[in-house]
Amino acid sequence: MKKTTVVILISMSAFLISSCNWTGKKAKKAQAAKSESEQTTDISMEEKIAFDPQVLPEDPVFEIKTTKGNMIVRLYKETPLHRDNFVKLASERYYDGILFHRVIHNFMIQCGDPQSRTAAPGERLGSGGPGYTVPAEFVPELYHKKGALASARTGDAVNPEKASSGSQFYIVHNEATCRQLDGNYTVFGEVIEGLEIIDIIASAETGPADRPVEDIRILSILPAQN
Repeated sequence: MKKTTVVILISMSAFLISSCNWTGKKAKKAQAAKSESEQTTDISMEEKIAFDPQVLPEDPVFEIKTTKGNMIVRLYKETPLHRDNFVKLASERYYDGILFHRVIHNFMIQCGDPQSRTAAPGERLGSGGPGYTVPAEFVPELYHKKGALASARTGDAVNPEKASSGSQFYIVHNEATCRQLDGNYTVFGEVIEGLEIIDIIASAETGPADRPVEDIRILSILPAQN
């Protein structure tokens, strides 16, 4: 993740200061203020990071807390680009407060649109993201079984390389109806505990564009505690 560097510019006066002692004190005071400002900025940036991605294993396990219950998911080391992107976003709390904005019973539940965090009731969602895509990573052994995590994407007409959305993903509710997606959408993880939460969310009443009538939110995505 890029770290923001704060540069403090100190303008130089065109007038001569007659007292060298006063100038020295002023310079020290300015330098102290600069150091305090930079320190505050560093602390602020650190507080935004929920955890250190560098200490996680190759196939990290996360707890997805939602307003309908919690799920434990494992990410696949066989899809490192998607794994690392998910870990980065989770560490930045990108998913905190967003909605499951598209729910289709016996198919899948979808989330990851940052615009859903403050969306008005009935507002159509699904076009938001971080502004980039992730190259497809199709692994034949990783398929759309119940509980599989897979990346959403735009259609083939505008996305022939089948690149994944930078943030939107879905969780499979019914394997039979989702197996048709194998080899077309990247599967990068699976739910290993809490499959019943998928059932609960997938059973929600929905309105236009398959958005649940009652908002269902992700509260946090953090490394699971052993």
